[in-house]
Amino acid sequence: MKILILTGKFGMGHYSAAQSLREQLGRWLPRAQTEVVDLFAYALPGGAQLWYRCFQLLVTYGSGLFNTYYRLTERLPADLHSPLDRPMLDKLAALLEEEQPDAVIATHPICAGLTSRYKEQTGSALPLLTCVTDLSTHNEWLHGGTDCYLVGSPEIRRRLVEKGVPSERVLVTGIPVKEAFRHVSHRKGGDHRRLLVMGGGLGLLPRKESFYEALNALDGVDVTILTGNNQKLYRRLAGKYPHIEVVGFTDRVWDYMAQADLMLTKPGGITVFESIFAELPLLLWEPFLQQEKNNARFLIQAGLGRAAAQESEACLLAIRELLYNDAALEEMREKMRRAKAQMEAEGAVRLLAALALEQEVKAV
Repeated sequence: MKILILTGKFGMGHYSAAQSLREQLGRWLPRAQTEVVDLFAYALPGGAQLWYRCFQLLVTYGSGLFNTYYRLTERLPADLHSPLDRPMLDKLAALLEEEQPDAVIATHPICAGLTSRYKEQTGSALPLLTCVTDLSTHNEWLHGGTDCYLVGSPEIRRRLVEKGVPSERVLVTGIPVKEAFRHVSHRKGGDHRRLLVMGGGLGLLPRKESFYEALNALDGVDVTILTGNNQKLYRRLAGKYPHIEVVGFTDRVWDYMAQADLMLTKPGGITVFESIFAELPLLLWEPFLQQEKNNARFLIQAGLGRAAAQESEACLLAIRELLYNDAALEEMREKMRRAKAQMEAEGAVRLLAALALEQEVKAV
């Protein structure tokens, strides 16, 4: 069986989910051939990096414009077309003709839409699984050619069903994370506390020096800051404060989660579920992107996280109130354990295993 996972690097969440799915499928379907393809880099070899850079600038400096676009398109019908459809659809057809996959998984909405339109135009019965990488039911994810949706929570499943998606086509799997996050071994508590601070793959963290000075001054607290791909911030902070460890891009985030008592982060979909599977309590910066607002609302309502304002003093107050509150931290960890138990963690694997078995039966 050959499985093609189509994704893009607008931020790193979609790509990270694709890599995690590949790892999961390799473990449970060892005979399957699984390949991750950045469809934008494949279809637009001279332009993908420019699109990614423009997206990074937009979410960093133009979040209001991005949110307006997101809210307006949310009201449009499903099967939305992207400005990239025309140049990319022919390339997708060529890729599918070359690879001849038995199933496609899309971890980006444009990839899902393009594959759906390919199926519509060609009459192909190619199975398409759409992995929704935020706690969202935005219509950009909804396409008629999708055979199954993999979603992060029962609430998202319910809302998709309300939008007309048959219930049997929606699996609650959680957003995919690497296996290492499912087996994090935490250090024991103690009086000395450790705070982990993350800003996602783009390293979207506060610019004010006063914020980092205040973190460094927290009594009895060691702080680790993961700056992701934000090399400018890394160079500015590395080695500057005695109680702050600064780490650039790393593919071993779970090691830092294992050492932490609490994580302060923006509520990106992948980071959120890495924390849930790692059972690491969350303090969420007040988000400025609409998808992250949706994620934060879910986490706070479910008791899986607490809110922290962007303003430095209010954020530091929230850190102090939670970091030494053992009862609150343990309650959050217990709710994370229950949330994990509710997720059909291997749902996608079971579905693809059934497809593989169906192929074997046909072959006989």
